Amino acid sequence: MANSSSGMAVNDDCKLKFMELKAKRSYRFIVFKIEEKIQQVTVEKLGEPNESYEHFTDSLPANECRYAVYDFDFTTEENVQKSKIFFIAWAPDTSRIRSKMLYASSKDRFRRELDGVQVELQATDPSEMSMDIIKSRVF
Repeated sequence: MANSSSGMAVNDDCKLKFMELKAKRSYRFIVFKIEEKIQQVTVEKLGEPNESYEHFTDSLPANECRYAVYDFDFTTEENVQKSKIFFIAWAPDTSRIRSKMLYASSKDRFRRELDGVQVELQATDPSEMSMDIIKSRVF
């Protein structure tokens, strides 16, 4: 399962939890971490369905890279309840260069494993994934 360009495997649990988020809405968000020692993407944190966007952003470390998916609920102008699944590549400026390179080189392959993501964001600081930006990307 390892990718020849980055050598990064994706733990089966990542896809399983993502399918539960997408199909059953079992989670509000999932934070994924690359375990460098074993060269694998793993699930770091699962957000309960009732957790807020603030809970989600608080679970991203201030100076370490992560991947995350967030299930965003919204109401259209026609008053229809909808949701979109966001994929967020979190790479704060303060994280290690090696870590940023590892996450950047593995992102596309990992993102393809998560079938059903509708919006993708790259963020290097919290302002780049503020609720205003999330809302602007759904309409």
